[in-house]
Amino acid sequence: MEAIILAGGTGTRLRDVVSDVPKPMAPVRGRPFLEWQLLELERQGFQRVVLSVGYLAEKIRRHFGLRHGALEIDYAQEDQPLGTGGAVRLALRKVQSPCCVILNGDSFFDINLAVMEREHAAAAADVTLALKPMKHCARYGTVKMKDGRVTAFAEKSDHGPEEGLINGGVYLLPVAIFDGLALPERFSLERDFLTPFCASLHFHGSICDGFFIDIGVPDDYLRAQSEPRFQKA
Repeated sequence: MEAIILAGGTGTRLRDVVSDVPKPMAPVRGRPFLEWQLLELERQGFQRVVLSVGYLAEKIRRHFGLRHGALEIDYAQEDQPLGTGGAVRLALRKVQSPCCVILNGDSFFDINLAVMEREHAAAAADVTLALKPMKHCARYGTVKMKDGRVTAFAEKSDHGPEEGLINGGVYLLPVAIFDGLALPERFSLERDFLTPFCASLHFHGSICDGFFIDIGVPDDYLRAQSEPRFQKA
């Protein structure tokens, strides 16, 4: 398999902390956050990744070029913002394998992707989502499941449940997943695809209690600086 990393975010909520680079390039323990993700993909045996870029894309291209260690790097660049779904669909055109892992460029989920792939095949799923058990879910929203199948998504809310499963932002899907679906050029992967299609497509939930962090807000970005998971090589 190959991977796509959504690395086009502007990082509006991080502007007071990191203002001159795309959000996935925010430095964590001496490396761009995106580099920690590439190192993990390489460790898990991936050989090719497509970076979906937009905002300040040249800073990503100049830093990584066309290779990082054993990883070949390709780029899918938005000429205008396409939303997370539109960005994934554009990047899928660059993918050479039948299935692909999608990662968010501002979060890190320590999950065994080979196990996720086996679950995806065993469930004969259309999409497999990595789900994280979380004690405080209000910031993220929750995912409902029955017999391993995702049945609903609950929006984030200040009055949401204290404990539940959250969407960890890691997906496994076939490159042709959007073929034949009535989706606009610009759309949200979460709101316009996952939520409305979970009744008609088979979304499997792969539960993992591994380390998870989302650096999209200043508090968690600062917390990442002291996380043992990010140790300088």
